Amino acid sequence: MKKPSINASSMADIAFLLLLFFLVTTTMFVDKGIATTLPVYVPPEALVNVPANDRNVLEILVNAKDELLVEKELIALNELRGITKKHINNHNQDKAYSISPDKAIVSIKNDRGTSYETYIAVQNEIRAAYRELRDNYADQQFNKYYQQLNIEQQKQVRQIYPLRISEAEPNQN
Repeated sequence: MKKPSINASSMADIAFLLLLFFLVTTTMFVDKGIATTLPVYVPPEALVNVPANDRNVLEILVNAKDELLVEKELIALNELRGITKKHINNHNQDKAYSISPDKAIVSIKNDRGTSYETYIAVQNEIRAAYRELRDNYADQQFNKYYQQLNIEQQKQVRQIYPLRISEAEPNQN
């Protein structure tokens, strides 16, 4: 008597089709990263040292313990936006801050031990300060938020409040 058997000759085809189906229907997680426009590459020999008035530079240091030091004073992260706005929008009132918004520079230096979360949080606070200043100026001039302005109006606002963030090489510690 013959034993019943299952024809397995098409099993390879079925496995291949299942594999293909899962490859096509699976979505992959994609990191978006930080949207930053990088400056145009300039060869090192063509770089010119442009002296900046120390008063115009707001120095921010994030150490390996994720502590935030602004002008060598320890501050909380939630204070950073206000200090940055005060520095940028000083208009030569306080001698401790920048001369004008178009001269203001925010300098960030991280430690190699700085956590990614803190790095992102610091970047967000600085960019939020610029966004708020631009929004306020756009509201005063055009009665609109910065993002609602046309290209020419946005260019005018960026001339008043240019985004000047300098990132120093992290410490080797």
